[in-house]
Amino acid sequence: MFVPLMMTAPSNLTHAVPREQRFLVLFDFDETIINESSDDAVVRALPGQRLPDWLKNSYREGHYNEQMQKVLAYMAEEGVSKDSIHSSIERIPPTPGLLNLLQYLQSHQDDFELVVVSDANMYFIETWLKRAGVHHLFRKIFTNPASFDATGRLVLLPFHSHSCSRCPDNMCKQVILREYLAARQKERGGATFQRVFYIGDGANDICPSLALGPRDTAFPRRDFPMHRLLQGMQQSQEAMFKANVVPWASGEDIVHNLKKIMER
Repeated sequence: MFVPLMMTAPSNLTHAVPREQRFLVLFDFDETIINESSDDAVVRALPGQRLPDWLKNSYREGHYNEQMQKVLAYMAEEGVSKDSIHSSIERIPPTPGLLNLLQYLQSHQDDFELVVVSDANMYFIETWLKRAGVHHLFRKIFTNPASFDATGRLVLLPFHSHSCSRCPDNMCKQVILREYLAARQKERGGATFQRVFYIGDGANDICPSLALGPRDTAFPRRDFPMHRLLQGMQQSQEAMFKANVVPWASGEDIVHNLKKIMER
């Protein structure tokens, strides 16, 4: 069990600070903030700690949200309680150095606005962030809705629908990023962020990274799918990718890079 950070929320606002921040930092959740997939972790709450083969084999490419709906329904049928699900999520360890990164960002909260963009679900993410003592650091969480119904079943829904051919049917992170940037620019009286940082690990983190500009940075977790895909794009010299690419193995690697940017 990891030790949560005892971070305190700003006294005047729960999810923001008064001054407009210069930088936007977007985090994936599974295998970026936490060190494994929350969907894999929750399966360990089952009596046998694994899914039956018929359920695993029912997965259709690009329909992961639909698959997890079936998994959660099966868990309810097997009598897995809300408390068991809650505990299995709370026990997931953070990725190496991640809490140090969040501590650094909190110490510079006048400069950094933080957002989660994840294909996990709201119940898993909020449960973990609250347990870790870092929930208040994030201005917004974009993820699939999930809540327990009257029967005690965790019901999962898709986040939205979209027309992007690169992404799973329930979520395009680039659509989310572009809409968020446009909304925040309007709310900030026309002011844009000086730089945008995207921290991720998976194949579905490539699409939002394509929306980044030459002053922005994509942080792919080293040797994970996002990193390997970006390496392939760089080798083929695809002009569509404009952002800087800085691989990371620990949150400390990201802190080091952000410190250099802050010193400029």
